[in-house]
Amino acid sequence: MSDRQLQFHHVTFRYDTSPQAVFEDISLHLNAGWTGIVGSNGAGKTTLLKLAASSLEPDDGMIQTPRRAVYCPQRTDFPPDRFDAFLAADTKTAALLKQMLRVRDEWNARWETLSHGERKRAQIAVALWQEPDLLAIDEPTNHIDTEARSIVSAALHTYEGIGLLVSHDRELLDTLCQQCVFVEPPSITIRPGGISKGMTQSRQEQESLKKEARIKKQAYKQLQREAIRRRQEAQQADKKRSKRHIDRHDHDAKGKIDAARVSGKDAVAGKLLRQLDGRLRHAQQQADSIHVKKEYPTGIWLPGSCSPRDALAEFPASCLKLGEEKELVLPRLFVQPTDRIGITGANGTGKSTLIRKLLASLTLPEERVTYIPQEISVEQSRQILTDIQRLPRQELGQIMTIISRLGSRPQRLLDSAEPSPGELRKLLLALGVLRSPYLIILDEPTNHMDLVSIQCLEEALADCPCCLMLVSHDTYLLDKLTTIRWHISQSAQSEQRCELHVT
Repeated sequence: MSDRQLQFHHVTFRYDTSPQAVFEDISLHLNAGWTGIVGSNGAGKTTLLKLAASSLEPDDGMIQTPRRAVYCPQRTDFPPDRFDAFLAADTKTAALLKQMLRVRDEWNARWETLSHGERKRAQIAVALWQEPDLLAIDEPTNHIDTEARSIVSAALHTYEGIGLLVSHDRELLDTLCQQCVFVEPPSITIRPGGISKGMTQSRQEQESLKKEARIKKQAYKQLQREAIRRRQEAQQADKKRSKRHIDRHDHDAKGKIDAARVSGKDAVAGKLLRQLDGRLRHAQQQADSIHVKKEYPTGIWLPGSCSPRDALAEFPASCLKLGEEKELVLPRLFVQPTDRIGITGANGTGKSTLIRKLLASLTLPEERVTYIPQEISVEQSRQILTDIQRLPRQELGQIMTIISRLGSRPQRLLDSAEPSPGELRKLLLALGVLRSPYLIILDEPTNHMDLVSIQCLEEALADCPCCLMLVSHDTYLLDKLTTIRWHISQSAQSEQRCELHVT
């Protein structure tokens, strides 16, 4: 097989922890170029990448994948494999990637201090440096600010092999991908073009199927009504042919019935009914053959509470240390119970440091603050899911209702051994919501979330009555949900100084 082809032949895959197959009898043939992998959180997008990169083996079927395949996971807990070799390389390709993605030689020695955006850029640089025939990359623009996103996009555009891209970044999917694979367990659907074109086609397909289903259902109901009418006529004809209620001495009436039986005149209704039964069965089969994708209700009102206090937090003008040499200069800050604050700025300018300072200074009861950090370790993720699975039935049911309204299927999540990062955010938000928070702080809330989930999250947060603080590079989300902007920028006077401005 050519190193520029990826083929799935009737592939079935399931995890040992789940009775349901993630994929069942799927076939796929991809050539060089970028293909977007889209679907809801937990649908199997990452599983598809791992199968393509030979990190997982199918239960049935066969996968033909190029010899050199690299998989870039969502998480950035540890330096990527061969990071040392990449930093030490003196080739033109390595130098170009270091420059393009702004990777520094000392990063491997201080990985724990890097921002997640910096870690992701390093991960992508190492992957591209290896020049694989297949590159499977999971959420490459997570944790990356606007400037860095354009840098990563330009770097990915240089790749000429088979590219598989899982992302919620609509702009990246539209500009980079020539087709999209829509993951809808246990099957997949390939649609040409980027995500916008693919989603438009998907909606058109669903509307067409709904229309066809309505027509078939109406035809079936009409036949049902006709069958009822003919059945009544047949019953009346049976009564007419019956001698049960005729006086035994009424020979004329009996003679008429015998004549009708011989001529078959009174059996016409029965024959018509039997003919209609065949048409009715056929109409039902046609109606049942149309499979319209089930639509779940989305959007929730988060039952938060407005704090009775005049202010949730107040800070005097001050400076925060960002490492040994850098600092963040803060003006006087005042947070009111109904404020909706968007926090923006390039990676490394102190957004997360500011949030930690705010959390440490709050005097609110702990249960009244819902904080979801940018990243959560694998061990913490597993423990959170285990704790939730052990909750009392009523509380678990409430959480699963919120999860469903945020675009995930609760049972699939409960059956998983490890929640995806997007699903974990929904779990933590659901837990926080049940406490009726006075303050919700979300650090990069759309990272790891699929497009449908982002829309559900926007609808939920739009009706939240408590104070809301969002750290995000998603300007659309901030424009829709916040009215106050805290923007951190580099000081014009010093490279070692950042300043926060309130607008």
